[in-house]
Amino acid sequence: MDIDARGPRFGAVVTTVVLAVGLITGSAWLLAWQTLAFLLGAAGGVRRSPYGVLFARVLRPRLGPPTAFEAPEPPRFAQAVGLLFAGLGLVGFAVGPGWLGLAATGAALAAAFLNAAFGYCLGCELYLLVRRVTVRTE
Repeated sequence: MDIDARGPRFGAVVTTVVLAVGLITGSAWLLAWQTLAFLLGAAGGVRRSPYGVLFARVLRPRLGPPTAFEAPEPPRFAQAVGLLFAGLGLVGFAVGPGWLGLAATGAALAAAFLNAAFGYCLGCELYLLVRRVTVRTE
């Protein structure tokens, strides 16, 4: 079942803010929260991520009906990619090296910002590329 395309973009906006504040403050706690949010999104899909639930319960009822839908698999894959980078960033901030925390969190922030500001989901595009490369033709 396809999802409202505004949901993942809303999640990207919140993620951008969380990652930016985490990067500026060097807060391992904020990065731990975002890592958990990515984990839930990767495991259960973006509808079950904290930001997806917030969108569905608070924001979507106040918006008009959706005009664009998307398959849930690419955003879910993007959550897994975000989980990888946030996890690396968390390790860097919590136990070092510090440059790993900065670089991994910065990469996750850049990807989230692209989705939030321009609707361009790097993880979704990576998903499509992997599918093209791995799908066998008969």
